[in-house]
Amino acid sequence: MHFNISNILTWNNLSVVLDVLIIWYLVYHLIMLIRGTKAVQLAKGIVLIFLVRIVAGFMQLHAVTWIVDQIVSWSVVGIIVIFQPEIRRGLERLGRMPLFGGRGNNAHDESIKFVKELDKAIQYMSKRRIGALITIQKETGLEDYIETGIKLDADVTGELLINIFIPNTPLHDGAVIIDRNHRIAVAAAYLPLSDNKMVPKRLGTRHRAAVGISEVTDAVTIVVSEETGGVTITRNGRFLLDMTRDEYMKYLTSEFVPKKEKNTKWYQKIFNKIWKWGAGR
Repeated sequence: MHFNISNILTWNNLSVVLDVLIIWYLVYHLIMLIRGTKAVQLAKGIVLIFLVRIVAGFMQLHAVTWIVDQIVSWSVVGIIVIFQPEIRRGLERLGRMPLFGGRGNNAHDESIKFVKELDKAIQYMSKRRIGALITIQKETGLEDYIETGIKLDADVTGELLINIFIPNTPLHDGAVIIDRNHRIAVAAAYLPLSDNKMVPKRLGTRHRAAVGISEVTDAVTIVVSEETGGVTITRNGRFLLDMTRDEYMKYLTSEFVPKKEKNTKWYQKIFNKIWKWGAGR
């Protein structure tokens, strides 16, 4: 039998592969998005409903099959109602996407300002040995932990972060959580404590909370020790102790500052004017 590679490299076969890759990519990012949120429980419930539907159909349980079919039919509307805020935020983020290089430079400048404000707060608190715990969201959702805090929804400024962690104030005990849009979502939030034996015993609750949140999410967490003034950063279950200013600035810059675009093509400028037409500033 003669093997002909052209029989494999057909558009139908390539479209199937592309279709599978796109679905895999979307499912992967959806899982990362809902990880650490209440949506995980909803996803488990949906899987359970489909398993019940398969078993009921196989065993010819007509009444159970009919009921499950009705639940599935109405579940789409229910999901839209329950997750309306998250869907709205997702669509807003989609509408702000620089599809052809639109806001890359602005994002770069905003990210630099964000890191500078963090540095301002860290330097002030480190020199005065003011304890602080700041968690910055990456891809994994932090909604379950945000719900434990006091809502602020404020811009990140060094002065605000300093005031939050001043001792004997209502918000100083707990963590500040900064969302994906680099806004302070809440203060005085509770984070899970780590049981990792590798964490030195001399480190306190703030450090264990920072390691704990890094074990269940991909968030970057900054700790300022009130005993020594040392700066620690945790992520993905690992921690960097007693970092110098140069070290943590290099780390934060690499994590949060995108590369600046060198040139914007003429067609990118035209498209972005059309894309941003009618949008709020």
